[in-house]
Amino acid sequence: MPLALDAFRFIDASTLRHWLNDGREIALLDVREAGQFGEGHPFFATPLPFSRLELDAPRLLPRFTVRIVLLDDGYAHASVAQRAAARLRQLGYDDIAILEGGASAWQRAGYTLFRGINVPSKTFGELVEREYGTPHVSAFQLQRWRAERGGCPIALIDGRTPDEHRRMAIPGAVCVPNGELAAHIDAFAGSPDTTIVIHCAGRTRSIIGAQTLRNLGIRRDVFALENGTQGWTLAGFELEHGSTRGHADAPLAGSDARARAQALAQRFGVAALDERTARAWLDDATRTTYLLDVRAPEEYARDGLPFAQHAPGGQLVQATDQSVAVRHARLLLVDHDGIRAPVVAHWLVQLGFEAATVDADIAARFAPREHAPAARDDDASAHPDLADDSIVLDLRASAAHRHARPAGSHWTIRPRVFDTLREAHATHDMPIVLFTDPNARHAARLVADDLRDAGFAHVTIAAAGLDAWPGAVDRAELDLTPEQRIDFLFFVHDRHEGNLDAARAYLAWETGLVAQCAADELAAFRVGEAALLAQP
Repeated sequence: MPLALDAFRFIDASTLRHWLNDGREIALLDVREAGQFGEGHPFFATPLPFSRLELDAPRLLPRFTVRIVLLDDGYAHASVAQRAAARLRQLGYDDIAILEGGASAWQRAGYTLFRGINVPSKTFGELVEREYGTPHVSAFQLQRWRAERGGCPIALIDGRTPDEHRRMAIPGAVCVPNGELAAHIDAFAGSPDTTIVIHCAGRTRSIIGAQTLRNLGIRRDVFALENGTQGWTLAGFELEHGSTRGHADAPLAGSDARARAQALAQRFGVAALDERTARAWLDDATRTTYLLDVRAPEEYARDGLPFAQHAPGGQLVQATDQSVAVRHARLLLVDHDGIRAPVVAHWLVQLGFEAATVDADIAARFAPREHAPAARDDDASAHPDLADDSIVLDLRASAAHRHARPAGSHWTIRPRVFDTLREAHATHDMPIVLFTDPNARHAARLVADDLRDAGFAHVTIAAAGLDAWPGAVDRAELDLTPEQRIDFLFFVHDRHEGNLDAARAYLAWETGLVAQCAADELAAFRVGEAALLAQP
């Protein structure tokens, strides 16, 4: 059925600003692609690119009646926001408005567009350092300590994910993601006189990791490594690549760690809900509640509740907008051990959310929620029939298309697929082949639905990747302009590839975030004493 793109409510920037501050739940969704979002968006915008809209909306928007505002570039002749609104309406969401004029209208109203990603969480990390006075150590100082301390031990911990740690780390660091620190630090911290240094790639996960241990009352010297791996490189030191050192095989801490975690949660007003109260949260039709499993990926894969969203604790604090799209929502955390969820929750409270924990045995008794049906892939084919007049659209990442592609194919992305077909002089009776990788077949199905709704009668999906492509493959390097590559975040993109200027620019961006914020944006946070004073 063709999309109905009319009858949507449009609001201006001042109305949206008022809604963001009226205390009611709201999801401000930026439906542009990653590269566009990263070049400038409102502070509280959540990225929900149109290319993945129906796939990600159910987990980001668990309540169908939540108030939603959509944001795009504001081009009336090709409104991605209107197309997104129509698709969300089909999924069952019924309170949808569109920011008239898009991102440029927000800026014209005198409001700031923030570059980069995970901006609220990054800003929060900078505020934590200011409020708590989190101590840091420079790369040079750490090297001096290692050279001069002799027998005085130093535990160097990488608070990022295992994949990030494997790509690059400070030599000798052990990967213990921030969300796992409370449960595993005793296995790595050594004797009571050990100095603990937490590092990440930049600043904020180092800060949050170090301050987590300090808030837990770890009786050792704990420092954040200033500027992380980028600061290490800028100091002229070499990084380590391929490390597999980590916490995976270490046993969970016992009663002492649990007592520390629960005392910290109690201090910040984080409740452990009983079954009746937890059910009331989840059944409340007037409030949004996210049920989040904050454990490591392998644990969630083993016995995670199918109706709980997986959000590893360190990333939930560091990149909250990847899991939570609704301002003023409730967050209900589960971890199976009573250690990690309380610690993560104490940060979420300071981020401005109402957060609580629930025992895994209680959560297992909850009924799964109903969501929109998953995208189908019944028309995916490993070996599509290629007619002479077939038009092949490459839906993979633009970076992949640049290096190799089906011969004669056109790179495109969902919001621009009709523009691409017009440029290719496609007619509705021509066969269209959507080429992608196996892990992206559901996203390709969304494009297929768009095309069929628009009257293209012969659409197939080839989702087996380049190695299985039945036709010729072009491996010549191809240039795509930055304007074409809206899926790619150019914002200091090579800061981890030895580009020192990009690293300096990124670190300056992080430290400059707070100064860019308006008072109402900073007022969302309750850091340190502000969180304690806010307790009932």
